[in-house]
Amino acid sequence: MFNMVKQTSGSVKKTVAVALLAAALSGCATSGNQKDPVEGFNRAMFSFNEGLDAVIIKPVAQGYDAVMPSPVRTGVTNFFGNIADFFIGVNNLLQGKPTEAASDIGRVLVNSTIGLLGVIDVASNMGMEKHEEDFGQTFGRWGVGDGAYVVVPVFGPRTVRDTAGLVLDVAADPVAHVDHVPTRNSLLVLRVVDTRADMLPADKVIEEAALDKYAYVRDGYLQRRRNLIHDGNAPREKAD
Repeated sequence: MFNMVKQTSGSVKKTVAVALLAAALSGCATSGNQKDPVEGFNRAMFSFNEGLDAVIIKPVAQGYDAVMPSPVRTGVTNFFGNIADFFIGVNNLLQGKPTEAASDIGRVLVNSTIGLLGVIDVASNMGMEKHEEDFGQTFGRWGVGDGAYVVVPVFGPRTVRDTAGLVLDVAADPVAHVDHVPTRNSLLVLRVVDTRADMLPADKVIEEAALDKYAYVRDGYLQRRRNLIHDGNAPREKAD
């Protein structure tokens, strides 16, 4: 696992290049779906990611979930969430939402001090709402179109716009740039495993609800991203 994350920034650039190439080839696609013009490529990458998850990531996450005490798991999730809050604040500021940005930075200050480096989410108990923003959403708020839906190897569902945002998300990620390599790799692996463990309860729901898991995940992703960009007040989509 450590070797998989050792060159995180370089890997992201390579996977982004693959995704953008797939989008560039969309004119040759025959799926007929304007949102998913490279469906053949995407289904292949979806199958690859599913296989990787089934063989490595999910079993590790299940073991982590089984042996890790719930308070410790919550503390790990809060710790990484605290790191994310700073850049969530930056994105809220770039999106012209200074009140939300100030709240995000306030969360970081409170949780990094009283909350013991974010292990305890004191800010939420004080009524400071946690937001979810990234550079892909910021581009969307600036009017950048989604572009084609693309399944990026390892990183999963994206749009071309969100794939470009992913590059900036990784470039700004302090965890990915920790100088001490063993510490950096350990933190990256822990974050992946903890995030995947948080998603375990959703697995059964998806499996039971989806006749076509690929289409279910795609449509859910696109709808969720649209709602996030518009802060839950997305305008009605025009009929194709």
